[in-house]
Amino acid sequence: MPVQPGPERSPEAILILGIGNVLMGDEGVGVHAIRYLEQEETFPGHVRLLDGGTGGFHLLSYLHDYSRIIMIDATMDGTSAGTVRVLTPRFASDFPRALSAHDIGLRDLVETAALTRSLPSIHLITVSIDSIQPMTMELSDAARLALPLVASEIRSIIATLSTA
Repeated sequence: MPVQPGPERSPEAILILGIGNVLMGDEGVGVHAIRYLEQEETFPGHVRLLDGGTGGFHLLSYLHDYSRIIMIDATMDGTSAGTVRVLTPRFASDFPRALSAHDIGLRDLVETAALTRSLPSIHLITVSIDSIQPMTMELSDAARLALPLVASEIRSIIATLSTA
């Protein structure tokens, strides 16, 4: 995914990055959230939505090119399925331990970004899931019902960042 020149290089640019594997049910909620936002929300021109798939080092350039990133990911943290939390991790170690199937990839990505440059401002929105359902592209009711709350949290974060 080559980074194209454009608004991401401006200081007010915001990247909304959904992480997850859509072939594993609720584990793909971050990607489903991006799809939901594309259909249900309108954002200013300085906000970009990105389906980050299962994460990985191909996303490193985005962590370098954007100074403000909102990440959306599933977590298996023991709370009720569909629980939405907003975290502001400053270091890779601040990310929740229970990030599901791509825990190492996301942490490695953040750690590598920190080693090569300073980390962007990151807001992490997690959606709690009960389990990973292999070979299904459908979200559970709890995860699907969390998507409007995820959108609301994103609108709130963008409003806060826009006034900062």
